[in-house]
Amino acid sequence: MAKSGVAAGRGNGPNSGPNSGQNSGQGRGQGSSSTLWRQEGPLWCLEPAGTSGSGDADLIEFIGGSYLAATPQLSYRRLLEALAGLGWRIHAWSYVPGFDHQGQANQAWKSFRQARHALSRRRGDLEDRSRVLRLGHSLGCKLHLLAPDGGRNCQGLAALSFNNFSAERSVPLLAEMGQQFGFRSEFSPSPEETLRQVAAGQYRQPRNLLVRFRRDDLDQSPRLIEALGRREQDASELMELPGDHLTPASAGLRRNLFGDWADDPTRQHQIEQLAERITTWAL
Repeated sequence: MAKSGVAAGRGNGPNSGPNSGQNSGQGRGQGSSSTLWRQEGPLWCLEPAGTSGSGDADLIEFIGGSYLAATPQLSYRRLLEALAGLGWRIHAWSYVPGFDHQGQANQAWKSFRQARHALSRRRGDLEDRSRVLRLGHSLGCKLHLLAPDGGRNCQGLAALSFNNFSAERSVPLLAEMGQQFGFRSEFSPSPEETLRQVAAGQYRQPRNLLVRFRRDDLDQSPRLIEALGRREQDASELMELPGDHLTPASAGLRRNLFGDWADDPTRQHQIEQLAERITTWAL
């Protein structure tokens, strides 16, 4: 499995976490210090500050949304580095969305499982003892819900801006082509089937945090919380925070290029607040 390091610039997360300290990695980055992302196959990995690649740390398995997820180490850099600053080890799956959402959910789950097993081997553990939180944004929430283990091998799911649109709404060109050529394409499973599977108990994780942002017109968290609530012993929660659909996705490019004066302090505060809320809920 190929590995490469990428200096992704300054870490922006809070420094009060259980493993706070120096940023991991060396090399040339932007800002006063550098944060080293490491690629392992389709995963981008980030260690919490002050730990080694085999040290003990709780683990976040992250799947982003739409085409932002092709480069999660960049598109979601601020949020993921803020979480690493709070003591989390990060495994972020890189992918380009397709129509077979179940197939992609299976691929992500296998990649995360292989990475956990590799981590256990490096630590000399006889079995996987990672404490795992699954984290998704937009389409990434749906892929976590479709994981073949039904969410059983984790401590919970934090779903940010859950989105479950049809293919024609997600890709407007499909609607035009369908009308012109007389066909209809849809994701597998469809939005309706996804919610039916959740409500029927195929997704078995009782503990879920759904985060909805107040200016997010694409969010469908209320539909998901309704489906989750139909299951026995459900313990899902819905939280509303300031922001919009793209609040979790920020690379801090303006700050890195022009300095602190060019940054949007409101957006930075929203991301730090989000990381802290996720951590407080998870622990």
